[in-house]
Amino acid sequence: MTKNKPNPHPLSNKNLFKFQSYAKRGKKEVLGFLDFPRTQTIVDHFGFDENLTFQQRYLIADQHWKGDNGPILFYTGNEGDITWFCNNTGFMWDVAEELNAMLVFAEHRYYGESLPFGNESFSDSKHLNYLTSEQALADFAVLIEYLKTNIAGARYSPVIAIGGSYGGMLAAWFRMKYPHVVVGALAASAPIWQFGDLVPCGTYFSIVTNDFRKSGTGCADSIRNSWNAIDNLSLTDAGLQWLSNTFLLCSPLKSPQDAVLLKNWLSETWVNLAMVNYPYKADFLQPLPAWPIQEVCKFLKDPSLPDKLLLQNVFQAVNLYYNYSGVVSCLDMSETVCTLSLLNCSPACTEMVMPMCTDGVNDMFEPQKWDFDALSEECYRLWGVRPRPSWILSMYGGKNISSHSNIIFSNGGLDPWSAGGVTQNISDSLVAIVIPDGAHHLDLRSRNPLDPKSVQQARATEICYMKQWIKEASHSPWESTLEK
Repeated sequence: MTKNKPNPHPLSNKNLFKFQSYAKRGKKEVLGFLDFPRTQTIVDHFGFDENLTFQQRYLIADQHWKGDNGPILFYTGNEGDITWFCNNTGFMWDVAEELNAMLVFAEHRYYGESLPFGNESFSDSKHLNYLTSEQALADFAVLIEYLKTNIAGARYSPVIAIGGSYGGMLAAWFRMKYPHVVVGALAASAPIWQFGDLVPCGTYFSIVTNDFRKSGTGCADSIRNSWNAIDNLSLTDAGLQWLSNTFLLCSPLKSPQDAVLLKNWLSETWVNLAMVNYPYKADFLQPLPAWPIQEVCKFLKDPSLPDKLLLQNVFQAVNLYYNYSGVVSCLDMSETVCTLSLLNCSPACTEMVMPMCTDGVNDMFEPQKWDFDALSEECYRLWGVRPRPSWILSMYGGKNISSHSNIIFSNGGLDPWSAGGVTQNISDSLVAIVIPDGAHHLDLRSRNPLDPKSVQQARATEICYMKQWIKEASHSPWESTLEK
């Protein structure tokens, strides 16, 4: 769920690397240095044949941390440059002073500047073999141990994992797999159950549709009718040219197959709008107005219009998403491909196999069944590998997680990823918080005067649990023994 494409820049060979206490809160920005060799991360934590290492980037802010084993809030980085997530996770900055906490934002391997094989990292499946959630969690555990060893006053600091989306999944899994490293986890918009047959494959797109249906009369139906309109116009060269011109496409459509790509691009756009349907202006994926779906639906009131008039309105809607700033000269259909989706291309071909389907009745999309065999063939064509659909269930337990503790699962009622999220309490310490007016991990964003009361209450509850975990950790028999 990031707009940042993988950055294939070679790693620096400098003996020092700069870490940024990247507090872009107002005009603050703190810079420091650490000795680089002591922060190298092993490429393969689970094999012993080779000891290849790479630089893992992380960001630290400690202006509110008072030492003396004070708490650490640790962001489990997801699929993008860590500075982007750092600047879009204002909740951590907002609570750092209240909790006297150090903030650490760890970059996920293969993203941003944390490239295991430099500019060869994405070259083939052999180099991508170490892009897994298990390796990433091991990176985080090793990094925390390094920080506790090398930062004075942090040896027994309780650590709380925090993440959103895929990062939220990692936060939850981190607590499950490494309970001795983190005392608790806040997993926001974390679809840990969007695997196998744990949830219906169509719920995700039904939520997207409901967001549009509730935002304007005729809106969802206009989108549903647009697919046939595109099909009709794509039958002729003149129709393809009209579509290219109407949608201001950077690359014109040349065949009916290109029209399929147009429909896929539009579908991804509607999904992205559902994810970022925030109650105030924001620029998480794109610069957008408050409640952007309501604004989009102002163009989509009449689903009975003739094909060309209907599609002209559809263009106005998508143009609001891609060109709200008014500075874009043409629309690039490749912009969303494999860059804004949690199903990031390579992981979706290995372990992150999330069944999705549409029926065109309970949703506004064209009918498409979940077809694992087709996915497997496409993955083999692209990467030479085949996905393992049950591995995540075997690794992390699926719905059989009641033996774990101290995890908050927060989900927004407007967020399609809540379809695979934990939305009911499992135990007293595996807690679900549902934010009816919330889109994708709204609770992790900075406080805003326009925040709905539901997200204000959610954050208050989350802080309460975190304080409890910190207090319990400070009185744990294990820590007392170590201090002696």
